[in-house]
Amino acid sequence: MIARLRGTVVAHRPDGLVLDVNGVGYLVAATPTAVRRAESAGEVTLEVHTHVREDALQLYGFADAAERELFEHLLSVSGVGPKVALAIVSGSSPADLRRAIALEDTARFEAIPGIGKKTAQRVVLELKEKVGSGAPAPETRQDGHLVARDALIELGYSVVDAERALAEVDPELPAEERVREALRQAA
Repeated sequence: MIARLRGTVVAHRPDGLVLDVNGVGYLVAATPTAVRRAESAGEVTLEVHTHVREDALQLYGFADAAERELFEHLLSVSGVGPKVALAIVSGSSPADLRRAIALEDTARFEAIPGIGKKTAQRVVLELKEKVGSGAPAPETRQDGHLVARDALIELGYSVVDAERALAEVDPELPAEERVREALRQAA
C-alpha cells in the first residue's frame, strides 16, 4: 500500500498530477490544496490513499494527513466512492467538514456535485460519531453560524461561497454582524 510519495511534479493532467519519484511517474488524483502545494514547490510530499479495484490501482493525493483521514472516513459511507469522497474533501478544509458533520449540516454536502440529499444525510449520520468536531462550540455560536450562512444563501451566495465568506469573520459576533462583515469583505 502506498501511503506517501515525495517527488517532483512533471505534468498536470485533467485526472491529476504526474509525480516523478526517482524516475517513476505516478498519476495522482489530488485535492486543490495538494495541487497548490505541488505548484509552489520543486519537490513535494503528498499523503496518499491507494485505492485497489479488480481493474485498476488508483492513487489519491492529499496535502496533509487530516485530508487523507477524512477521505478514508468518507469511503466507509455507503454510496460514497473515491471520486465523490475526493470532491467532498476538495471543497473545504477538514475542519470545516468536521464542523458541518457535527452540526448535521446536510446542505453543505448537497451543494457538492454528485451528492444528493440521501447521500448527504448518510454522510452526516454515519460519520457523526467517527469524526465529530473535537471540541464543539457552544450551541449559540453554532446556531449563529447557520443563521448567518442561510442569510448569505438567501442573498444569492452558494453554500460553499457563504462558508468561505464566514470563515473570514469573527465567530464570536452575532449572526447579523457576521453577515454584515462577510458582505463588507466581499465588496
